[in-house]
Formats: sequence, structure tokens, C-alpha cells
Amino acid sequence: MSTNSTSPAPATRDPQQPDPDSPPPAGVHSLWRLRGYLRPHAWAMAIMLATALLGVGVAVAIPLVTRALIDGPITQGELDPVLPLGLLALALGVTEALLMWLRRWVQSSAVLSMETAMRHDLYAHLQALPMAFHSRWQSGQLLSRATTDLSAIRRFAGFGLLFLLINIVQVVAVTVVLLEMYWPLGLVVAVAAAPIVWLSRRFESRYVLISRRVQDEQGDLATRAEEGAVGIRVVKSFGRSDYISDQYERAARALHDTSMEKVRLAARFWTFLDVIPNLAVVVVLLLGAIGVGRGELTPGELVAFITLMLSLVWPVAALGYILAMSQEAMTAAARILEIFDTRSDITAGTRRIEEARGHLVFERVDFAFPDAPGEPVLRGVDLDLRPGETVAVVGATGSGKTALTALVPRLYDVSGGRVTLDGVDIRDLDLDHLRTLVATAFEDPTLFSMSARENLTLGRADASDADIDEAIDIAQAGFVRDLPWGLDTRIGEQGMALSGGQRQRLALARAVLARPAVLVLDDTLSALDVHTEMLVEEALRRVLSGTTGLIVAHRASTVLLADRVALLQDGTITHVGEHSELMATVPAYRELLAADADVEEEVAS
Repeated sequence: MSTNSTSPAPATRDPQQPDPDSPPPAGVHSLWRLRGYLRPHAWAMAIMLATALLGVGVAVAIPLVTRALIDGPITQGELDPVLPLGLLALALGVTEALLMWLRRWVQSSAVLSMETAMRHDLYAHLQALPMAFHSRWQSGQLLSRATTDLSAIRRFAGFGLLFLLINIVQVVAVTVVLLEMYWPLGLVVAVAAAPIVWLSRRFESRYVLISRRVQDEQGDLATRAEEGAVGIRVVKSFGRSDYISDQYERAARALHDTSMEKVRLAARFWTFLDVIPNLAVVVVLLLGAIGVGRGELTPGELVAFITLMLSLVWPVAALGYILAMSQEAMTAAARILEIFDTRSDITAGTRRIEEARGHLVFERVDFAFPDAPGEPVLRGVDLDLRPGETVAVVGATGSGKTALTALVPRLYDVSGGRVTLDGVDIRDLDLDHLRTLVATAFEDPTLFSMSARENLTLGRADASDADIDEAIDIAQAGFVRDLPWGLDTRIGEQGMALSGGQRQRLALARAVLARPAVLVLDDTLSALDVHTEMLVEEALRRVLSGTTGLIVAHRASTVLLADRVALLQDGTITHVGEHSELMATVPAYRELLAADADVEEEVAS
């Protein structure tokens, strides 16, 4: 996989995917590991920080100008200095507004670019991860990470992180100025910070756990919504809309309850943060009035003090919001790093085959699914497909036929033995190159929410109109020409507007159009009616005559497309020969195909 320069560093821990329901520790280290995405925008971050610090300086200077104005011209009745000091205060206010505008403009550009880079790398990494990963993870959890979690990181990087620094600097700077101006009142402000720090630490430890629960439950809810939409035909056909709705409602209710628990926790914290500065203002006002009465403090100093004190209300009150945002961002970063830290166990080689002949060989192949390494699906499989030869694989349900075909494009890797193409171990081939040499049409075809033309050319973007027409004719998929806008018709998500047979024919046309050296058909004709199947098989014979074919077959008519047949029993190929030979000599093969053969004879008669 190629990623841009902002990709995070390779994982340093065990790449095995953790249980998504077991929250990993979320902390500053999670966000820190994503710092590479900020490096290209270091200049923007420097501008943001500089303008923020200048803004704090300006905000502190305005009350001091006010103090000079009250204690000088106003108290002494001198009008001449009023205008210059007033203009100075106005200039400082305008400067503060301009600095804020510049910071937000630079900030928005940098943070959105960062989010875009992260989204690009996350999607590219998901595409590179093996099927074993995708079979374990709910699609809703992945969707939640790619949308909600990235947005949480963007919000914190664009608002929370900067304002956390600004607010800390502002609180420290104002407190120092207040201590310098009149230390008893400055001490009140400093003392008020102690309970805030203590409460913030307690809040942080509890909020991170509940934030993780909310984000995981959002992923579960997204999964429910997606499954309900994709499986709507099944739901309606069984009349189980109420049942599925109840499941969704339970997930939504769980999310609501957890979110409310999160809100209650935050509300208690924020309420306490609102009370502390207001109490401090009351104390300052009281002690300040006493100080003015004793002559220890001038009226201008008191006004400036109160103004500076009020300027701390927002930084302190916002602390709860910023801390909550930081915890959500840390949790989001941890969830995203779970994906980035997962390494594909299918590593690409570098070799290429310039003139592929399609000689495919399975040599003592063993295979077990990564999630069940102790339960082999294939054991000691030997099978030699000569260039241009078509071999059908026949076996009972669960015998390992689909697993065998998945090894050819390296959707999974062998556990033992090897698979070679033209004498080269496919693990040594460049992965993208291998998948241009091998095309697969699956029994349950996947179509994308794009035009029919785009679905067809997915495996061969440079296909001409003539090539597309030929593939459509071979797959008997001429119905696409009758769609409202022909091949440019958007067929909808998962191709739900099409019948099962139509989807299979489009998937078959897509595989044929790729003109591979090896064509793998995983029971691709199962949803076709007998008449259409006969037409497709007749056209496929022409295609298979010029390419190596590996066909998973359940029907006798499909088996007849093959030059030879391999019988797969309990993960092992027990017999290889011509169809008629196996029918005559292998009872297990005859039993598998006998019923369908009778049907074929009746159709032919």
C-alpha cells in the first residue's frame, strides 16, 4: 500500500487485532502518535500559536489601559489624555479581532487538510488489510471510526488543543499580573485554581471510559442501521420489520442511556467550574472594595482587576468542554490506531510475469482460517491446471471449495505448501499485478453504488466499448442496455434493484472483461434459470478456451464446461479426471451429481 508522507509510524506492538469491545487505554500517547499528520502544517500551527499568544497579550493590555484611563485623566480631570488612551484601547480591540480572524482562517485550512490526509490513509489501510480482518470487524465499527472518530480528532486539533494552550497561558499570565497588581486578590485567584485541578483529574479518569463506551455503541448502532438497509428484502419477506426495529431500538436506547450518563457527568463538572470563578469574583469584589476604602488599591486598579478577573471566567468555564473534547479525541485516536496498528499478514512480493500463460499449480496446500488455526479447511491439496485448461472443483457443502478459490488471488494465504502461477510462487508476485492476472466472479456478487459501466470496468478501466459489449454478450447481461440510461444508469447500492441472476451476470461480465490469465468462477451460475445458463455456458466455452479456468460447480451442466474435474472431500482432493470417468468409477462423485444429472437429461430430452 502506498500512503502519503503523513502516515503514522509502523506499529510497535503485536499486530493481532484486539477485541473491539475491550477498550484500550486512551491517553495523550494516542494523539501523540498521530503527530505526523500535523508536521506538514507546522507553519500553520506556529502562526496559530503566535496569534493566540499575541491575542492573550492584547487581552491583558486592554484592562491595563482602562486602569491608566481611570486613575489618570478621569480621576484628575484631565481631558487631553482621554482621546489617545481611548484610541489605544480601540486599536487593541481591533488588533485582537484581526488576530482571531487570522488564527481561525489558518486553523481551518490546516485542520481540514489534516483530516483529509487521515481519512485517505485510513481508507487505504483498510483496503490493504486481509479478509481475515474484515471478517472479524463489524462494518458499522469501521464506519464509526472513519467518520465520527476522525471528526472528534479534527475538532480537538482545530479548537480544543489550541484553546487548551491559550487558556492555560491566559490563566497564568493574568494571575501573575493580578499578584503583581495587588497580591491579596491575586492570591484568591491562585487558590481558586486548586479545586479546579483536583476535579479535572477526577473528571478525566471517568470521562475517558464513558467516552469509549459511547463511541463503541455508536459503531454498533451504525452496524444495525446498515444491516437493516442492506437486508431489507429479507426483513420484509419474513415479516420481521418489528423484530429488526426492536433490535435497532435497543441499540439506540443503550446509546441514549450511555450518552445521558456522559452528559450528567459533564454537567456536574461544568457546573462546578461555573461556580468557582463566580465565587472568586464575589470575593475579589468584596476584598477590592475594602482595599479601595483603605487606600491600598485605586479605583482604576479595582476596575482593571475585576475586568481581568472576568476575563478568566471563559477560560475556566471552557476547561470542562475542552477536557471533554480532549478525552473524546484521545479515545478516537486509540480506536483509529487499532486499525492502523493491524498489519496485513499478506505481504506483497516484487516479481512480475510479463507474458502470463496461466499455468496454475497447487502444491501440497494446507489452509486454516486465521481465526481458527487449529481447524484446517484444506489439507495436502495437489492440483495442476495447465495453461488454457478448465478444471471444475466439485464437493459437498463445507468441503473447502470457496476457500480453495480464495487462495488464487491471495484473499487468504496458504498455511502450508504453495500456489504457483507459471512456476512463480504467488507470494513472490506483486499483489496488484497478481490480481490483474486473476479475475474472480463470486456466487454472491457485490455491485457498487455507481453506474453499470463503472461496475463492469472495475477490473479493467481502459476497456473499450466493443470489449464491454462483448463481455455483456458472453454473460447474457444485455438487460443493462434496457435500463433507463443504458450503461450509464446508476444501479444502486448492492445492486438491490436487480435480480440475483442479473447481479451474477453483471459480475460474470466484469470478470470476463478483465481478460485474466486465470478466471475463477465460484458457482457463478447458480442464480440463473436453465435457459439463460445454457446461453451463458455456450459463450463461456469460447472464453475459457483462451484462458485457464477454475470453476466451483454444483450443477452437472456447469461441470461439462471443464476439461477435467477435481473431487474435493473433507479438504482434500481425492480424485481428478474427466466427468464421464468419475461418474463411472467414483460413487461419491456420482452421488453428488446424480440428481442434477437426471434433471439435465430431462431438459435435454
